[in-house]
Amino acid sequence: MMSKQAPWWHPDHFQAKRPHLAVRQQVLRTARCWFEDQGFDEVETPALQISPGLEVHLMAFATDLVGPHPDDRIRLYLHTSPEFTMKKLLAAGVSRLFQLSHVYRNGERSGTHHPEFSMLEWYRAGAGYRDLMGDCVALTRAACTAAGRDRLRFRGEESDPFAAWEVLSVADAFHTYAGIDLLATAPDPLRPDRDRLAAEVTRIGIRVAESDTWEDLFFRVSLDRIEPHLGFGRPTFLTDYPVSMAALARPKPDDPRVAERFELYACGVELANAFGELTDPVLQRRRFEADMAEKERLYGERYPIDEDFLAALPLMPDSAGIALGFDRLAMLVAGADNIDQVLWAPVALP
Repeated sequence: MMSKQAPWWHPDHFQAKRPHLAVRQQVLRTARCWFEDQGFDEVETPALQISPGLEVHLMAFATDLVGPHPDDRIRLYLHTSPEFTMKKLLAAGVSRLFQLSHVYRNGERSGTHHPEFSMLEWYRAGAGYRDLMGDCVALTRAACTAAGRDRLRFRGEESDPFAAWEVLSVADAFHTYAGIDLLATAPDPLRPDRDRLAAEVTRIGIRVAESDTWEDLFFRVSLDRIEPHLGFGRPTFLTDYPVSMAALARPKPDDPRVAERFELYACGVELANAFGELTDPVLQRRRFEADMAEKERLYGERYPIDEDFLAALPLMPDSAGIALGFDRLAMLVAGADNIDQVLWAPVALP
């Protein structure tokens, strides 16, 4: 009998996940064909970047690029998303582009997280974030059909991609599942009122610490009251995030309190994050600086701002973009219980 400590490459151990890997291959082939049929260019961008991505809670891997002389050295990072470079390609004139890239996030490992994983990211010039919802529906249905599956499945839960997908705003989700008027706690959309939200969170019986920020409380309510309802029975688009929660998204023209952003959930698993893209370099810089100040407060470090990216923004057309966790999609189509079951090889631990 095989030892419980057998390495991942042991034939008996590896054989158990071959059916899941076969589904992954079908999803991969289907995705590439779908994008080609839609007129997208497949691009490849460098993983090494000046700025790895500036989300507050994402941790990057750092390295040094060394030139021919010992003093010729520059600090670079493995990207947490290919977003900045793909947007530069939008500015360069590539109007429809997609990429299946390896991305890297430190401090993340669980049944749905891996420190190195595959991100499927795509952008459409002249499109809005709701156009990307149609892409998600069509792509997911095509992947399920190719794999001979009629449901997305994860740990006993199911989501029917062939049913009508739910579209639910963040404000409506907070009202329905938590009884909180979220936007009332942010009279200044860019500087939400921590104490107002703390009072509401206390009222519904969720703990509040003195050190909690408005964002901390937002995530705590989301995790406790909102996410347990998302993507069960059918996939859910959670839309229109408070503008303070969407650093790379443009405000909605008809309601500047919220941004053109959605996240996609199925079986309680977050699959994708999408934006109507912000192209104002002054506002973008201000948001980046605020996020890096918060990162330094929480984690004691900050990452460089990609000045080249800010310089490209004025040339970028109105567009929408999305990042989808490809491994997670394959996991749900295959009905696997763990992301490792759809990875050919894991990042090994000693």
